[in-house]
Amino acid sequence: MTRNRWFVRVSSFCLAAAAAALTNGCGKRAAAPPPQGPPQVGVVTLAPERVVVTRELPGRTSAYLIAEIRPQVSGIIQQRRFEEGADVKAGALLYQIDPAQYQAVVAQAQAALAVAEATLPAARSRAERLKGLVEIHAVGQQDYDDAVAALAQAEAGVLANRATLESARINLEYTPIRAPISGRIGRSNVTVGALVAAYQPVPLAVIQQLDPIYVDVTQASADLLLLQRNMARNGFEVDESKVSEVQLLLEDGTPYPLKGKLEFRDVTVDPTTGSLTLRLVFPNPDHILLPGMYVRAVVEEGTSEQAILAPQQGVSRDVKGQAYAWVVNAEDKVEQRGLEVTRAIGDRWLVTSGLAAGDRVIVEGLQRVRPGAPVTAVPFQAPTGGSAPAAESK
Repeated sequence: MTRNRWFVRVSSFCLAAAAAALTNGCGKRAAAPPPQGPPQVGVVTLAPERVVVTRELPGRTSAYLIAEIRPQVSGIIQQRRFEEGADVKAGALLYQIDPAQYQAVVAQAQAALAVAEATLPAARSRAERLKGLVEIHAVGQQDYDDAVAALAQAEAGVLANRATLESARINLEYTPIRAPISGRIGRSNVTVGALVAAYQPVPLAVIQQLDPIYVDVTQASADLLLLQRNMARNGFEVDESKVSEVQLLLEDGTPYPLKGKLEFRDVTVDPTTGSLTLRLVFPNPDHILLPGMYVRAVVEEGTSEQAILAPQQGVSRDVKGQAYAWVVNAEDKVEQRGLEVTRAIGDRWLVTSGLAAGDRVIVEGLQRVRPGAPVTAVPFQAPTGGSAPAAESK
């Protein structure tokens, strides 16, 4: 009996608690969600800008002048009169070949010339005497002819010996080997006491003129054709005075402090690479540029005063690779625009069609837009510390 009462009381308490909980729950109504307006998106309003189109072309440096020092006569090297790696002036003495044998040849040629010149007066006098005698028939004609021939032979002998002497003197002058150009000389391939041969294939040393210096860069012929077509279509102007000015980036990416100029553009395309060569000339007073260095030349290709640049974060591509952008039209509704872009300029795309000045391109909140839907457009705020887009193409 007692147990039944306890069960009844517990059941009543549970029922009362459940009823109270149900009553409290039904008494509270859920808060209604706030009314939703058009989604907010960040936009960038496009404006025409002046754009200088440039292109980075890879290349390597080469010496402005190169002289391979070779002996023009054979002999033993007596002296070396330069320091390896030093700058030399044109005409400076580099090597001295033993001149003794060439001095002897000069002396021998001088003696032979003296002998020839000594016989010349006697032959001339005899010919003159016989000329008068043959006119009065005192001597025979044959004697006179022999005298004239002897005179001619003596004169020819003098000329031949003079030429021999001149050749010997030239060979003697070749024994001191001098620098043909000014520049920096490399290591010496011979030492004092070495035997060298005239016009040997291996140079004694090499002199390279480094100021100014050449930079040879390559450009694909297809890129050149595309560039010309885009410039003609987009109204780019080419300033020849600016095109000839070239900037240079060193191998580590640092800019070279001095500007160069375009020397010429090759007219022949290499069939193996499909590219042509551009030769640039840069001043190099501090010899920062050395032959064989890899560099990148920044060549100006044209200028547009009314170019349209779209931020890259506002341009997407479909499965076919076609570029498009979401634009807020005059009715504050979203529409999709197909674009034609040519190249990246900094963090923006150069747009040739699809966008115009005044268009509002969506760059933030793209996941909340759909075609034809109304939106609330607010100016896009770039992150603090972000760099401004570059105005030059690379």
